[in-house]
Formats: sequence, structure tokens, C-alpha cells
Amino acid sequence: MAKAPKKFQPSVAIANDLRTGLVVFRNPSGAWVFDVAEAEVVETREAADALLARARADHDAARVVEPTLIEIIREASFVRPLALRELIRASGPTIPLPGSAQ
Repeated sequence: MAKAPKKFQPSVAIANDLRTGLVVFRNPSGAWVFDVAEAEVVETREAADALLARARADHDAARVVEPTLIEIIREASFVRPLALRELIRASGPTIPLPGSAQ
């Protein structure tokens, strides 16, 4: 028996900024921002495909590295990545980086 297709989960585009290496999210105006709450959230597979295409165009224009889509959880105005790995990634480094204030 075939599995039912997985229900689409709201998603956002995530990448790393080419200059700083920091994690960024694509917002509705096409800018890359540091806060997942400001990211463009897509609700359908078709919208996700279009968002990923725009993110890849930014990659081709040497703005970001490794653009991909991640699933999110949205509760009222609170938005966070669904997967623990992406939550940690979105929260920033877990250890102090050289040259950062401690």
C-alpha cells in the first residue's frame, strides 16, 4: 500500500550570508534577514518552489550560500524552525567565536 503524501508544512528560505557566514532568512521584500520571524512564510508546495527559485537566484548573484527551505512552526506571531538542527542553526553559534565579546 502506498504512503499518503506528507502534508505540506509552512516553510521559509534559509541560507548563509556570503560575506559574514551568518544564517539568514529571505523576507517578503527579497532581503536576507537574521530573524526567522521576519522571513517570508510559504504555505503551499507551489509557493515553496517559487521561493526556493528566488533564493537560488540570490545564490547565483553571489549574495548567499546554500539556500534551502526549512519547515517552521508558527503560533500567533511566534515563528521557529521545526527541526532541532535548524533551531540551533537559527539561534546562532553555541560557542563563543574568536573575537566575539564574552
